[in-house]
Amino acid sequence: MTYRGQVKNGVVVLEDGKGLSDGTLVRVEPIPQESKGDHDSGSVFRLAERAKPTGIRDLGINHDHYLYGHPRVTDG
Repeated sequence: MTYRGQVKNGVVVLEDGKGLSDGTLVRVEPIPQESKGDHDSGSVFRLAERAKPTGIRDLGINHDHYLYGHPRVTDG
């Protein structure tokens, strides 16, 4: 069974007032919280800022060729 809770003053407080018996062994695993910027509509546009030039002119159309060895697509 999985319980959810939050750490308050260094103690895990379970949701809904649930409790476990003293001495119960538990595993505590933090849940990553999404920052407000993760779903920001502008984040897609910031992806282009990370692009690096490859020198491969037809990479956009032939990415499967370069990644997986598929036949090259010709323009036209």
